This record gives sequence, structure tokens and C-alpha cells, in this order.
Amino acid sequence: MTLQAHLQTEQLRALTRRHFLRDCTTGLGGMWLASQGIASGAGKPAIIRDANEPLMSLAPMIAPKAKRVIFLHMVGAPSQLDLFDYKPDLKRLNGQDCPQEFLEGKRFAFIQGVPKMLGPQFEFKQYGQSGAWFSDRLPNLAQHADKLCFIKTMQTDQFNHGPAELLVHTGNQNLGYPSLGSWVTWGLGTDNRNLPGFMVLISGGRIPRVGASLWGTGFLPSVYQGVQCRSAGDPVLNAANPPGVSRDVRRTALDKLDRQTHEEIGDPETLTRISQYEMAFRMQVSVPEVMDISKEPAHIHEMYGTKPGKESFANNCLLARRLAEAGTRYIQLFDWGWDTHGSNEVESIKGGFVKKCEDIDKPISALLTDLEQRGLLEDTLVVWSGEFGRTPMQENRGGTTNKFVGRDHNPGAFTLWMAGGGVKPGLTYGETDPVGYSAAKDPVHLRDFHSTMLHLLGFDAKKLTFPFQGLDQKLIGVKPAKVVTGVLA
Repeated sequence: MTLQAHLQTEQLRALTRRHFLRDCTTGLGGMWLASQGIASGAGKPAIIRDANEPLMSLAPMIAPKAKRVIFLHMVGAPSQLDLFDYKPDLKRLNGQDCPQEFLEGKRFAFIQGVPKMLGPQFEFKQYGQSGAWFSDRLPNLAQHADKLCFIKTMQTDQFNHGPAELLVHTGNQNLGYPSLGSWVTWGLGTDNRNLPGFMVLISGGRIPRVGASLWGTGFLPSVYQGVQCRSAGDPVLNAANPPGVSRDVRRTALDKLDRQTHEEIGDPETLTRISQYEMAFRMQVSVPEVMDISKEPAHIHEMYGTKPGKESFANNCLLARRLAEAGTRYIQLFDWGWDTHGSNEVESIKGGFVKKCEDIDKPISALLTDLEQRGLLEDTLVVWSGEFGRTPMQENRGGTTNKFVGRDHNPGAFTLWMAGGGVKPGLTYGETDPVGYSAAKDPVHLRDFHSTMLHLLGFDAKKLTFPFQGLDQKLIGVKPAKVVTGVLA
């Protein structure tokens, strides 16, 4: 086979469906692509830009208050009634049969029949000038009461973990939609082109149920996917060169082979692959440096409770500060182990829940202190949340009260708090009913939270769109969504 014949064969093999539709002789394909909002010029994809540079058309629409986000997600949904939402009436009703008005027409993950009411399991006190309520499980975080902005009336459409986590992080309960971090980095890029704009850190022993879909790009260009890092061992898997491959050889491959392939074949996906390879090449030097917490001074390790070489939530909090300082735009922490049904000791409020609170209390307190001392808190939006709340009733799986103390899923009301990044410090927004079961005043749907977060970063959620399947897709979807102006500083 001649070289020219070989090249023609490779071109045919690389022909994508998009190329075929665009180039077919009837021209109908090009018309269809145009109707989908997909660019069809010169074999280029709809969007070509460096992975770390924002599109000119996506310049902030609103004066931004926050430059970056650190999102702390407690996987499994911690009980707001045992941490922040103190209800004296619920304490009084402890052990009584649940009123029928709380059960009629409601859907539960596990509760059946008539459960018993379950009062707060720990002592509560008010802290700071704001008088915010904290249980005794978070004594260090309570010292930051006047920095935090609580939303007590968060609501979701989902009552099972996987779909609820997707709704929190992608705005849609179904798979295949871009994550919050992808939308943010697509719009804003990163301040450090040697690091990904979106980094993911995991603790608790396992990843969330729906895995990488929570930090995927969906229909956005794949260069905006979150990069999962580890706080022990190789920071990023598969980023190192294979044995026998030097950096010089890798550099040659990037400079010649991939670009030559794109010039010869014309597949637009090659450009995305080049961007990813280039980032991986730069990460081989930059990521190990920023992920090495062993060089932090002793007083920082004491403040966070960190132990270099060990995977932990504390280590991840310190890494979040280091990544924020290094210019990473969106830093996502997932901590597994907050599903407290009471089905066993580990999943009970008096057992595993207590341990989880111990794991996060000191590190989050240290993170807030550290960010503030370094002048980063003002333009860093810190978010803490689960995927839904817990019921004011004790779970009675199968109609029988569980052996250990636990609560079922409650999508009707949960607590989310924010700090820094343009939110009002020392504020409690919204109010739940006397037993903390549903919103009584100022409900906030997740769509409203997403709108508010994008607003703080300088974007109008209704105008931040991406063309896909004939629609201008948005993080907030098509249902009503509002900016919660009451939490803005």
C-alpha cells in the first residue's frame, strides 16, 4: 500500500459522524448541524481554546465576588437536626408516635407504618454575635459562627442518594450532565495553566455512589472534567511517564505525533486530546509540588490535624487551601460515611456519626482560619452540604424501629452553609417548621443555590448556556430558579 493510500484509509477510519453529516453531498447534514448550534467550519469543533483560558464571550456578566470555590460535600447526608437546626419542640416530642400529617402523601426511602419522633441527640448552644445554633459535635467550627451563612431551608426533588448527589453537583438527577466545577472552569478557566482548573479530593474510604459523573463534563468539552487527586501516594494516577519514557521523549510525542495526526486526519477530538496531554505533561511537575503537604510548618499540621502520607479529610482540607492558593478555580472534597439510618453501629447517630463529626470539625475550622489569615477567604466561596436532610422521626425499617438510633432521608429541608466569597457572614436564612421537617419560611431549591453560586462568580445562570441537542442547555435547567439575594453581602 502506498503512503497516499494508507493516509486515505486512515482518513476514512477517522471519519466521525459529525464529519459525515457536515460533508455529505446533499448539504442536509450541515443544515442539521447548524440547527444544533454546532460550528461546522474547516473541520474544527464548536469550541477551540486552551483548556485554561476562558472564552471571551463568557467574560463575567456581573461583578464577581468570588474567584474560586471549595465545596465540602458530606456524602450520605448528615443530620441537620443533630448539628445546626435546633428544635426544642422536637426534643419535647421525642419517643411519641409521629403525627399522621407528617406521613400522609409522603415518600420515604425506608420508613413504614407509624415511626416514633426522634429529638436532637446532642446538646445545643448558641455561638457568636449571630447566635447561630451548633450541637456539641462541632465545637471548633462553632467558633466561626459569625463567618458562616446558613441556609436552613434547602430543598431537593430527590430522596435517594445517587440522583440527589447528581442534582447537587450537576443540576440534574440523570447521568450525562456537566458538573458545577465543569461549568465554572468552562466559564472562568484557571489562574494557573500548570494545574487543572477543577480538582477533586476524596476521603472516607470510597467514592460517592455515582462516581466520576459528579465531576464529569457531560456535553461540555472534556478538558473541563474534574481531576481526581489523592492525598497519599501518586497524586494523580496514570499521569507519570511509562518506564523507559523520558520527558524529552514525551515532549517529542506531544510536539509532533498528535499534531501531525490532527493535520493529516482532521479529527477535531485530537485537539481535545492534545490539550489533555499537554496538561498531564505540565502536571507531572506542578501537581506533586502542590500536593506535597510535608513541607508545611508544624503549626499548620497541628491546626488541621494532618498526617502526611495518609489519606484523610484533614489532609484534603489542607490540600484545598494549597490548591486555592496555587490558582485552582474549583476544588471539590467528597467525604464518605454520613448515611445514618441506624441499621448498624457505624450508620448510627450515636456511633459512626460522632466519629464523622470528629473527622471534619478541626480540619474545616482550620481551613476557614487559614484562608482568612492568608487573605483568601474574601474571594473564596466555601460551601458545606449533604445531598438532602434527615427526618425528625426515627427510622423504622420494615415497620420495626431500628436497633440503633438513626433517621431516614428527608428532601424537604436540609442545611447548607457558605462562607467568604461575597455571602453575608453571621446570617441564618430561612426557617423550618417546629420539628425541622419542612421549610416554613424562605424555601431554597437547589436550582436557586446554583443560580446564587454562579451569581457570586459573576454569571447569570439563565444566560450561561451551551448548545446541545438543539437546546441552549443551562446548569439550572428550564424550571424557575432565582438568586437568593438575601444571602448576598
